[in-house]
Amino acid sequence: MFLTETWQKEEEFIHLNELCLEGCSVIGKPRPSRRGGGVAVVYKDNYTCKDMNTQTFSSFESLSFKVDTSDPFYCVLVYRPPGPAAPFLHDFSDFLSSIIKLERVLILGDFNLHINDCSSCPAMEFLFLTETFNFEQHVSDPTHQKGNTLDLVFSLGLSITNLYVEDVHMSDHSGVFFELNVTPEPVSSCILSQRRIITANTDGRFSALFDPHLFKECSDVNNLIDRFSDHCVTILDQVAPVKSNLSKKKVCPWINEAIQNLKRQCRQTERLLKSTNLMVHRLHLRDLVSSYNEMVKDARSNYFRQLISSNKKSPKVLFDTINSIVGPAAPVPPVFCKADSNEFLKFFANKTKKIKEQLPPPCCDEGVVVEPVSHKWSTFRPVTLEDISALLTKLKPSTCPSDVIPSKLFLKVFETIGQSVTEMINLSLSTGVFPNAFKHAIVEPLLKKSNLDPSVFQNYRPISKLPFISKILEKVVAEQLSEFLDKRSIYDTFQSGFRKHHSTETALLKVSSDILMSADSGRHTVLVLLDLSSAFDTVDHQILLDRLRDLIGLSGSVLHWFSSYLSGRNFSVMANHKMSQSVDLLCGVPQGSVLGPVLFLLYMIPLGKIIQDFSDVSYHLFADDIQLYCSFKPSETHKLDSLMNCLMQIKQWLCKNSLQLNSEKTETLVVAPDDAIPGIKQHLGSLGQDVKPSLRNLGVIFDKDMSLEQHSKQLIRNCFFQLRNISKLRKMVSYEDLELLIHAFVSTRLDYCNSLFSCLNKKELSRLQLIQNSAARILTRTKRRDHISPILKALHWLPVAYRYQYKILVLTFRALHSQAPPYVCDLIAPYRPSRALRSADQNLLMVPRTRFRTRGDRSFQAVAPKLWNELPLSLRSLDSVNSFKSQLKTFYFCKAF
Repeated sequence: MFLTETWQKEEEFIHLNELCLEGCSVIGKPRPSRRGGGVAVVYKDNYTCKDMNTQTFSSFESLSFKVDTSDPFYCVLVYRPPGPAAPFLHDFSDFLSSIIKLERVLILGDFNLHINDCSSCPAMEFLFLTETFNFEQHVSDPTHQKGNTLDLVFSLGLSITNLYVEDVHMSDHSGVFFELNVTPEPVSSCILSQRRIITANTDGRFSALFDPHLFKECSDVNNLIDRFSDHCVTILDQVAPVKSNLSKKKVCPWINEAIQNLKRQCRQTERLLKSTNLMVHRLHLRDLVSSYNEMVKDARSNYFRQLISSNKKSPKVLFDTINSIVGPAAPVPPVFCKADSNEFLKFFANKTKKIKEQLPPPCCDEGVVVEPVSHKWSTFRPVTLEDISALLTKLKPSTCPSDVIPSKLFLKVFETIGQSVTEMINLSLSTGVFPNAFKHAIVEPLLKKSNLDPSVFQNYRPISKLPFISKILEKVVAEQLSEFLDKRSIYDTFQSGFRKHHSTETALLKVSSDILMSADSGRHTVLVLLDLSSAFDTVDHQILLDRLRDLIGLSGSVLHWFSSYLSGRNFSVMANHKMSQSVDLLCGVPQGSVLGPVLFLLYMIPLGKIIQDFSDVSYHLFADDIQLYCSFKPSETHKLDSLMNCLMQIKQWLCKNSLQLNSEKTETLVVAPDDAIPGIKQHLGSLGQDVKPSLRNLGVIFDKDMSLEQHSKQLIRNCFFQLRNISKLRKMVSYEDLELLIHAFVSTRLDYCNSLFSCLNKKELSRLQLIQNSAARILTRTKRRDHISPILKALHWLPVAYRYQYKILVLTFRALHSQAPPYVCDLIAPYRPSRALRSADQNLLMVPRTRFRTRGDRSFQAVAPKLWNELPLSLRSLDSVNSFKSQLKTFYFCKAF
């Protein structure tokens, strides 16, 4: 079905999604500017349609796509708005010239030319143009209510039959219907899968049959795991047998019997109208169609209202539900067979192999000397059943296809199997052996973005899944490892990834504060962002084990356990329940694991030591994201040589440690006056080619003035886009659910790294406040002219300016109570008067001296003490972070309203 004048807006999909029938997909293209226009096509899922990136023209809108069948052909949907015909004829001639190589083409749409009028020169010239390119025009009847033929169908190399024009009773244009003889590729609508049927009494029956005495006096952990698994499988085969399930495409779940009956009445009346053509039947059909649409809308709203209400605590289901309503329609994924799973396996395995092969020969000097550590950790501490029970409350019950017991059932029967699980874990810890059964990962391909081609392997992200019991064992080890590392301060001080009290916000707070204070003192700063290619997948196991022994201090059964953990791992790919062969993992930390991120941080520790040798270079790490920045006075550009040398040392270290720097994604930002930037770029040499006016740093856009103006503009666009989508859901959800959606899709964006909003000027803050105001009006259905302050007060929402100040003060409180990273704690200092004063015991902070309001005054180092000192003593004297947050919000709420 081809549609013109859809009036679709950019990034707006809700109306097209409502239009799309079950078993169909839609491709839409909105008008790039101005309201109106827009074209779209709805097609059945057994056709594969691929959008073509053709040239765009100002005189008409078009949507071009290829239809993959046994004999492929191309479709072009056109809408020409009313206006001068000469530019259109020129542009359309160029367009036809660009597709002259195509042999089977269908061109159709609303051309707004009176083809029926032989005296119309533009119309006759247009027909002559299409005939010149051997296109045949098939429509001869009037297609507009005024009697003109505006909607046309052209074909080249295709057979058009049974074409007729019929009034569709919903537009001033009639519908043009025709048949095109093509054969779609066969697509299976069913997927055969196998799963255990878990019922309400399955856990009780399982517990009654489980015998923990079968695993006593077993000294080999692999044997113990095998016996445990066999026993559980035997029981589950009795209480929850595996059954084959043929899953079909789900029909619209909100369609009920009443809707189906009303639809039948519409069809009957439509047939009656065709036979009589009486006005009474036409009016009756309109009433029935209107009633049908209202009934479908109500049923659909009730369905999604119940779905959202029942999944308030399930963010993934919530986001997927909303995206299915307002997001672009996801393409129909191909049905993969076992051969496709093996091809996925080869692709994912070869990706890492290619990176390893592209690494240049390593330099002989690593650039850092590792001194032997005096502290050692040789044995694990045994855990108790109570320890495991407490740990389970922190783990998300994720399920892997290789799980012997599904995770939800595992939690229900843990009282029965808990002691056996504890014995397995303790045996693994004491013997230093990681069970072989836990070393196999199952990778499921996930399409990166919904608008990507699902037939291209590069568009998939590998999602690795491991057994649930494996994650319990890893969590036990991770907690003991973290305790050992924290006591000895082994982590890199400036590594913020996967660490308690650390986040992207604390990392950016440190970097931005340093840059602003440097600018305040008249220094320029060069910021370089480095990106690594699949860093977690290329870690060298032997280097990692040597590092754990020599740099971290692991020995004995602990070191042996980690050696066993890394060795003998393999993975398979499962696509559409079809399992591939398995391939050994010879490098990389296990993806989807608990310990993988921690081991990567330990692997990267020497890198920080290399950078610290360059006194003029500062750095910050967030997992595999590396930031280097060098500040210097205008007369000290020679310090950039130190930055370049540091970068060279980093490249050599990465090469020696089997890590590849992605040079194409290296970005550079120069924070300096405009007249100084060209000279700095020239001094940077090849790095100067990567200098940008702004760059995205861990989700926040930094610019050359550190004003965050570009970030604010992007944030405003994103938030208003989300609000437009949410506003269309008001009739579908309750007040409470609507508030939940606003917080999930808008407030979280406003609050992300908002402690950096001290860099924003009042104008940008007022624009951000408009987002919150609009959200409040949508939630409360308040008129545009009504005053917003009483609404925000009734909702108990802090204005944006107070929200970022609130975040800064919470971070300040945490820093003063050792609940923040050391690098944040170092940015503030208690006020120490030079002589005895009453202010000495007021819990005040030292306010650093700054020179410029737009530089130093906006840094966390200056803003935090000022805001802290403005608080009443009762707030500054609190010891509990929860009490502080509660009373601070009350304080700011009273101040704001």
